[in-house]
Amino acid sequence: MKFVYDSSDFPQGKSHSCWLLANGLGGFASTSEIFSVTRNDQGLLIAADSPSQRFQLVHRLTEELWSEDRHFFLSSQDFADSTPAEDGWRHLTAFQWEDGPSWHYQAGGVSLTRQCALVYGANTSALVYTLENRSTAPCTFRCTPVLVFAPKGEPPQTPPLLTYDNGVVRGEGRVVYFSGNGTLSSLPPAAQNLSYADDEKDGRNPSGYGMTCLAAQWTVEPGQTRQLELVFSTQPISESGEAILQASRERQRRLLDQSGFRSPYAQELARSADAFIVKRAGAGGKTIIAGYPFFSDWGRDTMISLPGCVLARGEYDTAKGILRTFLSYEKQGLLPNLFPEGDNQPEYNSADAPLLLINCVWLYYQRTKDADFVREAFPAMAEIVHYYRTGTRYAISMDEDGLIRAGSGLDQVTWMDVRVGTKLPTPRHGKPVEINAYWYNALEILSRLAPLAGGDGSVYAALAQTVKASFREKFWMPDRGYLKDVLSGTPADLQLRCNQIWALSMPFTMLPPEQERQVLDTVTQFLYTPNGLRTLSPEDPEFCPFYGGSQWDRDMAYHQGTIWPFPLGGYYLACLKVNGSTPAAARRVRTMLDTHMEQLLREGCAGQLPEIYDALHPGPSKGCFAQAWSVGEVLRVYEALEEIESGSSEPENR
Repeated sequence: MKFVYDSSDFPQGKSHSCWLLANGLGGFASTSEIFSVTRNDQGLLIAADSPSQRFQLVHRLTEELWSEDRHFFLSSQDFADSTPAEDGWRHLTAFQWEDGPSWHYQAGGVSLTRQCALVYGANTSALVYTLENRSTAPCTFRCTPVLVFAPKGEPPQTPPLLTYDNGVVRGEGRVVYFSGNGTLSSLPPAAQNLSYADDEKDGRNPSGYGMTCLAAQWTVEPGQTRQLELVFSTQPISESGEAILQASRERQRRLLDQSGFRSPYAQELARSADAFIVKRAGAGGKTIIAGYPFFSDWGRDTMISLPGCVLARGEYDTAKGILRTFLSYEKQGLLPNLFPEGDNQPEYNSADAPLLLINCVWLYYQRTKDADFVREAFPAMAEIVHYYRTGTRYAISMDEDGLIRAGSGLDQVTWMDVRVGTKLPTPRHGKPVEINAYWYNALEILSRLAPLAGGDGSVYAALAQTVKASFREKFWMPDRGYLKDVLSGTPADLQLRCNQIWALSMPFTMLPPEQERQVLDTVTQFLYTPNGLRTLSPEDPEFCPFYGGSQWDRDMAYHQGTIWPFPLGGYYLACLKVNGSTPAAARRVRTMLDTHMEQLLREGCAGQLPEIYDALHPGPSKGCFAQAWSVGEVLRVYEALEEIESGSSEPENR
């Protein structure tokens, strides 16, 4: 798909949209559509040593044009001191995203197009410009890199100490190499105090320093058109900017062509999903970044994202590699929610990730019939069920009724996991509804996979029936028409939350059809929006309509109504199921999705879906501008739609 933004999208230089390129290592590049950085976690080269060790190196460029004795900025940026803003947005005629980002400028009789690309598998960025001088005098174009050399998310509050010599910048234990077809020259070191409007809104540090110490410059004669290049990398540079650009664009087109989807929205989502699949050398394979620009790879997010971001795209070897990585770290029935770095130990504080891994193995098997991998994975899956039955860390254990309880003290082990000091905004200690939906699903899966591994599945099947009976008895509220969110003996039990949607949409579910329809109707009435599901009913006294402000304010609102797109996957799959997965049901769901999808893909980060929206009136997206499970879960819906529309009962071999 092509997304085009013009001056009506950034009135007076007020930018909201952005773009994202990722390099498959966890590194990335991103700016606003007007080529400014509005948060510290944006830049033109954010390099990755691993998915959770990333460094802000080349933050932005100051771009200046001199034409017939007139001076223009083509870059845009606000500053935290008295420095006048760079106002290149005044000359920006269009920003376009298709196979990558491109910008088009007109100033002083000069036309300029800027394109940006990353090298996949390396920490290397390239800027390629096409400058057409239609004035009557030579023009000069200069790029001045603004460098940070600090861990991502830690904006320097004093200027970093950097040195430049012969195409190489050194400082803070880091090195960046520069090359291009212009004149590279050193500059006296100078600091820029950058303003981060989006960080300020979120209560993060509103400013940070960058340094300039070199510039690249070109002169273009009247009537001449030239291609200008600037490349920067953590390694010595051997490729031209044009070669990097063409390889990047070809890869983006290939991802689109190989998606296997018919819908252009699904094709775009499938391409966008690739940004989250990254190498994790220390774990021996690949993993899934939870979201850009803030998050690393987490166990829970990976297991929720994998069915859509990997399996729905036909990346079966990648899926198997990711599952093997997590299976190798299984310990006492749990999986890492955060991978170790260096001498650090994994963090295992997730009650849902192990059960969702079992679901992922099932979905993988359904597509591939890879019985050998089932046999390989089965011992760890059986151990997960064993420890959930007998008890493991974080107070995770099976009660006498067969249901799983989890969490105690200040532990938060479901996806609604915020803790603010000693305050738990969403305390869900007890028996959470989605954990028990996952538990039943896992038992049914093992009852079917055990014979492939030479075992007896009857014990799992018998326990699943006990769980089903208890779940129906204890979670269903006939007077309210929906499920309790948790069994804890507190008022939180009765809160109307989106977690119950997964009791309808997993491969194996427990409710009779009429109860499923009532749950779906209630969720639709109080929680559904085209942007996502609310995490709490607006009628609840704890409902928070707005997400923003300080860390405290944001965390207190995070799961108290805030809209999340990723539960749309469960919601739309439930809509299909409850209505018999008929062509008519598929037409209705497709209409619901397609009516809004182009705007959702265009609004925040071009081609991506975000983390969250405000709860009452979802306007501009918030949180991460690109979120893996948002993309993956909506992509799963498109996969299901195309299966119904093609008359297939099995996922297509993409």
